[in-house]
Amino acid sequence: MRAFTCDTCGQLLFFENSRCLRCSSRLGFVPSKLDIVVLDRPESAMLRPCANAALAACNWMLEEGDPGPLCRSCRPTRTRPADDDPDGLAAFAKAEAAKRRLIFQLLDLALPIGEDLRFDLLSSRAGPVVTGHDEGVITIDLAESDDARRERRRAELDEPYRTVLGHFRHEIGHYYWPILVERTGELERARALFGDDRRAYEEAIERHYDQGPPPDWSERYVSAYATMHPWEDWAETFAHHLHILDTLQTAAAFGLVVSGPASAPDRSLSSAPSPGAEVRTFDAVVAEWLPLTYALNAINRSMGHEDLYPFTLAPTVIEKLAFVHDRVRAVATAAV
Repeated sequence: MRAFTCDTCGQLLFFENSRCLRCSSRLGFVPSKLDIVVLDRPESAMLRPCANAALAACNWMLEEGDPGPLCRSCRPTRTRPADDDPDGLAAFAKAEAAKRRLIFQLLDLALPIGEDLRFDLLSSRAGPVVTGHDEGVITIDLAESDDARRERRRAELDEPYRTVLGHFRHEIGHYYWPILVERTGELERARALFGDDRRAYEEAIERHYDQGPPPDWSERYVSAYATMHPWEDWAETFAHHLHILDTLQTAAAFGLVVSGPASAPDRSLSSAPSPGAEVRTFDAVVAEWLPLTYALNAINRSMGHEDLYPFTLAPTVIEKLAFVHDRVRAVATAAV
């Protein structure tokens, strides 16, 4: 995520801000600019607030020519809880906040967002909900917005990481499989890395939940769930790639520099993240990423928490991430 500042007073802003806490200027996020602007100015006269401003605390604006009444992030949501479901609406607001971060990153990476992309944000309190992707429709169980429930589920499945944003990033990975792989002549290369996607998916699900992942899964996969099927391996790897790029962008925006411990003057432990990771080679990305994670994990432990980045990237996993990076970079470079 980029860092934002108030154009009126220079105050640091966060992505979710709708008002400056120093000068009280009204603020709105403008998708075409990928920036937060002050609304009390003549140049902002044509901007309109999203209809979800109150319902989902959405600070995105509609620009001239946008159909409305919803912004570019809220518009793809085709199903949400009913107005008489206060608990569902509270969870919906949290999910939309995570989705705005997803859509921001997709726009920032210049990845195509087709009209076929739709979201069903459903509460499992009203009936069974399966988070997943099907022909451009991403379904998210809003129960995942409950921190306690999500943490219980994470512990039950022995997962190192589970967030609403992570769910969005995983499912959008399925959406981009045909766009970045199947339609670009890269299918055979992808199969060489991730496996044959023609394997029966339902049988793979059954086998995974009956037998679990292989004991040596961490040597070849970014997560245990990725072992289920090549499509899941791709989606997990794609999501992880988004995690890395977003965190590096934030580190660069705030000028974070890791010089390495004074007791271990090893140049491989230093990192100075800079903007534009999406257009650099993945070797350069990894060189920035790993030292940053070592420092962030050490800081988290100092606060009494578990590692912020609880992953180990084996060489095979890095090769898969590099493939995803190349596909994303090809799109970003073409857009530039």
